[in-house]
Amino acid sequence: MIDGLREIPLSESKRDESFKVVDRRLFTPEGEFRKEVAEQQDRERETAPAAGAAGSIGAAGAVATGGKAAAPSANPVAAPSATVPPADAPKRSAVFENLIRSLAQNAAMLLGGYADPRTGQPALDLEGAREMIDMLDVLREKTRGNLATEEDTLLLDVLGNLKLAFMEMAKAAAKQEKAQSRP
Repeated sequence: MIDGLREIPLSESKRDESFKVVDRRLFTPEGEFRKEVAEQQDRERETAPAAGAAGSIGAAGAVATGGKAAAPSANPVAAPSATVPPADAPKRSAVFENLIRSLAQNAAMLLGGYADPRTGQPALDLEGAREMIDMLDVLREKTRGNLATEEDTLLLDVLGNLKLAFMEMAKAAAKQEKAQSRP
């Protein structure tokens, strides 16, 4: 005992805290579009407005942390600004989010994420995919500062996933072309 305190072994001081890891990438390792990601985001969006009708941090935290409410800030000065968004803050728009998803699905299709209904084979059009990704880049640049946090996060995530998939598909296509050109 030290000054009336009981010594706790290091192994006992840890709490049994568990967490859930959610893969939010839009594509599988094979380059196919993951539909469950979009469905999960839709479910989170449907439950967030109902839970946050009173304007508490729980609703905003639930979207940002994958369904679990964020812990309140330890800094009492920062807590009020985090719970109440500014009056002039951009509002979420389902139409804008659908536009982002539509452009992303078109890019994913051009990257071979979907099979061509006529042939059944995945269509690979790297130049078309690059144009779609560039459109999303321009959209993000031109709307910077005018998007709700969730919209900006969605756009950033979609762009990151598409750029990664584009790089992987471009490398695979270059490797295949190089292999075919060898006698």
